[in-house]
Amino acid sequence: MHEFSLNFLRCVRCGSKLELDVFKKETEIVEGILECKKCALCFPIIEKIPILWDDFSKYVSERMMLGGRLFQSVSHDKMKKFLKHSLSNSKRNTDDRTALEERWGKIYQNSQKSKFYSIIKNELIAIPKSKLVLQYGCSTGIMSSFLASSHQNVFGIDRSFSAISIAKKTQKDNLDYFVADLMSDVFGKTKFDLILALNVLELVEPRDLLKHISQQISKGTFVLSDPYDFDRGKNSVKKLLDESALRTSLEELGFAITVKTKTPSYLTWNLKLNPRSTLNYKVDLIIAKKANVASVVG
Repeated sequence: MHEFSLNFLRCVRCGSKLELDVFKKETEIVEGILECKKCALCFPIIEKIPILWDDFSKYVSERMMLGGRLFQSVSHDKMKKFLKHSLSNSKRNTDDRTALEERWGKIYQNSQKSKFYSIIKNELIAIPKSKLVLQYGCSTGIMSSFLASSHQNVFGIDRSFSAISIAKKTQKDNLDYFVADLMSDVFGKTKFDLILALNVLELVEPRDLLKHISQQISKGTFVLSDPYDFDRGKNSVKKLLDESALRTSLEELGFAITVKTKTPSYLTWNLKLNPRSTLNYKVDLIIAKKANVASVVG
């Protein structure tokens, strides 16, 4: 974790500022604890990655294999004690997400040359330089790293430690990543100039996420895309959004959709599952803008 990130991070439970206890530092903070003095929550920084989860024991209970690996990787006695306590309080879940998240991290990494990303990058080039950028569901950091080349400070959040570990291999002084739930108030009341949410509406109730993101933009741009593949079995969202409902919801939140993306699109997004199999999606892209005063959107 970069030390400058401390200026932006907040407790996901009460919104208070966090205090940093560094155990190991190189060019970044490799190992340490972020602590909220108000509600006594502690968030570990392991392998340069802060895990900002309201209930860390619950996070590792769904990833016991990861929890064991993290315990083996840390060196400071205080961190080992924290992880040992968290693991002992975890309720073992039969559906361990570790292998699944590792697999999908590799799939995204192997699919980074998909034409879909080139199209999105071309759209992002036209957006003016911003001071603060945030990507929801950043995964392995394909787009976050690209944005860091032209914007001042870029943050990416994802719930997969495995994916963030891959993202952290590309280091930039103005780019940082966090493991967090997409609906957490990781940044408190901070406002962003540009927010991305690419293909994540299946992971959380879409309208809730749109409202959450809208509160983080008072004047700026929201870039989102989705294939509307909501079928996730027992994990499916309850209230689906189609192309029309998504645009209507954004407009109700005060966004103006660019002329170019008012009409639903069908961008090809290819994911290489393995050398013999590819998953093909048709993705809709929307670029929406919000301003404090009325403006013409083109």
